Amino acid sequence: MENYWKNTIVAVAALIMAAMPACATAAENVATNDNVTNVVVKNRVEVIDGDSIGSKVISQLASNVDVLDEKVIVGNDTVSLIIPERNLGRYDRGLFNYLFIPKGQWAFGLDVSYGSFDSEDIDVLSFIGDFDFNGSAFSIDPYISYFFAHNQSIGMRLGYQRNKAVLDNLSVDIEDVDFSLKNIDYHTEQYSASIFYRHYIGLDRSRRFAVFNEVDLEFASGNGYFERPYNDVPRITETVTTEVRMNFSPGVCIFIHDYVSFNLSFGVFGIHWKKWDQTTDGVEEGSRTSSGANFKFNLFNLRMGIAVHI
Repeated sequence: MENYWKNTIVAVAALIMAAMPACATAAENVATNDNVTNVVVKNRVEVIDGDSIGSKVISQLASNVDVLDEKVIVGNDTVSLIIPERNLGRYDRGLFNYLFIPKGQWAFGLDVSYGSFDSEDIDVLSFIGDFDFNGSAFSIDPYISYFFAHNQSIGMRLGYQRNKAVLDNLSVDIEDVDFSLKNIDYHTEQYSASIFYRHYIGLDRSRRFAVFNEVDLEFASGNGYFERPYNDVPRITETVTTEVRMNFSPGVCIFIHDYVSFNLSFGVFGIHWKKWDQTTDGVEEGSRTSSGANFKFNLFNLRMGIAVHI
């Protein structure tokens, strides 16, 4: 019996010695001491308190799971869930750009906006009497884009915009200031075409939420019509405009279906050049140009729309 137990102990010891190289290989990425646990993830080290629950969990999983090695299946290809990007700063903050829309997809979208204003819907200051004004603004912008790289696309957008304002009557009486306006009609139409580049940053593994930045170069042409009475005779001024703009517009994108996304963007910076040619009652009055840059949030450049991805 004594020889039997001796032989059993020797066999168990031999098995433990044989398993030690495999254990050492599995623990290659995890080093522990009395105080901290160092988890090496592709040259990035996370230091976690050795007594915390997170330390124990990571110690178990770090050798088996590497977030930078996660893969997803796109069509017939297997691609990395994390898009490698160059760190341009001095510090690696551990932020990832998750795959949001893969290379090779097409997107067809439509942005539409409409707004209206009517003086009957607001209370105007008491010194303004007989205020009768209404206006509206409408725009529609279909576009198409192609993803030449993961999370990056280029595309083309066409646009139509119409603004209308009618002032039937306005009376102002402030001490010695007393005047009135009536029968003023103003409306504009504009057609545009632009090319744009859009870069997405995926926010999570689910590939449902992302932020993006868009840069577009836009060419637009339109005309304006302004009618008002002058000595009780209608006077009509027509304006032809030509404009070139470069806009920078951040935004958010949410997939509400596997192939349908909702997009919201707004302008924060832009450069423009614009020319006006004006005639009044058929007589040319002249032209002028202007250029400049805007560094501000532009509520009138708010775009909301739906896109289909194939």
